[in-house]
Amino acid sequence: MKKYHISKHNRFITVGLNYEKADVETRGRFALLPEAEAALLEQARQEGIDGLLVTSTCNRTELHGFAAAPQHLIRLLCQHSQGCEAEFDAVGYVYENQDAISHLFRVGSGLDSQILGDFEIISQLKKAFVNAREKGITNPFLERLTNAVIQASKRIKNETGLSSGATSVAFASVQYLLARVPEISGKKILLFGTGKIGRNTCENLVKHTGHDHITLINRTLERAEALGQKLHLEVKPIEILEAEVDQADVIVVATGAAAPTLTASMIRPGKPRWVLDLSVPANVAPEVGAVEGTTVVDLDQLSRITDQTLRQREQFIPDAENIIREVHADFNQWLESRRFAPVLRALKRKLQTMKDEELDFQSRKMTGFDMEQADVVTDRIINKITRQFANQLKDSETDTDEYMELISRVFQLETDRT
Repeated sequence: MKKYHISKHNRFITVGLNYEKADVETRGRFALLPEAEAALLEQARQEGIDGLLVTSTCNRTELHGFAAAPQHLIRLLCQHSQGCEAEFDAVGYVYENQDAISHLFRVGSGLDSQILGDFEIISQLKKAFVNAREKGITNPFLERLTNAVIQASKRIKNETGLSSGATSVAFASVQYLLARVPEISGKKILLFGTGKIGRNTCENLVKHTGHDHITLINRTLERAEALGQKLHLEVKPIEILEAEVDQADVIVVATGAAAPTLTASMIRPGKPRWVLDLSVPANVAPEVGAVEGTTVVDLDQLSRITDQTLRQREQFIPDAENIIREVHADFNQWLESRRFAPVLRALKRKLQTMKDEELDFQSRKMTGFDMEQADVVTDRIINKITRQFANQLKDSETDTDEYMELISRVFQLETDRT
């Protein structure tokens, strides 16, 4: 995108992997914890990348930015995660320029979600932009694109039924338990981890089962207590986690840690248990599934649970795609106007120089010349002239490059192409 004068690199690139080709274990190896994301952004800035968004969720990890080549972004991702380039080549994807822009619109709109119409990625995208801005690695393009994707997402939510009904990983967890755990209302449930997905799952459990025999444990006790007070549930300290695991019939793990937080040594064999792992990377050790009586369910299994709600959502896909096309077209119009920016800036500087020279001449020639008033009037004229040129370039159906070349020759402009 060199002609748009946004970045010193001429390619806007997305590299990433998601649920379509990468299973939950593979996604876990490429997941970026907050400290890893911060380190990646800092290294990218030092290496000359001048615009980068990083999103890492349970369903995908993606880097969107300006770089000389996709390999630069892939290398950064692998250096700050547990993945390797060979593995990325097998399951990852790369998009460039307009394809990368279109991809981000589909992700943000819920069309590319593992559960159709799931808009959780929007909060991640907002956070990604804030993190990038704090590291000084954003530009007008990324800000405008992020806002455009958010705008499309809001319109789809408000104008279509793509997100209608209760369908999410949290809701799928409840559906699974209701369908497979006998007499769940009498079972003892332990929720380990009260981050966003843990809170959502807990609220769904209470709402759809009427169950109040739920114990909350979190590494930060205050966070668990806040949720416990809200839902009138029991909260226990993490020091007695193993005792609570032993008593529980259903264990929901949503800890979001870098390594397993529930291991086989913590599970007594023989007792029927259901363990739901809602974390990426996985926070339930693989050996837990081999413990007698224990059933382990991961995110991919939960996300395959479909119902009438999902089938009903599919009818709104064309409406969502139409909204995306409209917002994308507006973004492209803004992007196209960036091509004119150097010429228009140079034109304004040229007119300003001409104005200053003429006002200086007239002030020395005319008695009682009002410099301040003349300055205000001529500035307004300059703004109108440059706006007229901008509108003509924006609305022209002919070759705008010829127009810009003509303007440059007539006014003898020296343009700044950065």
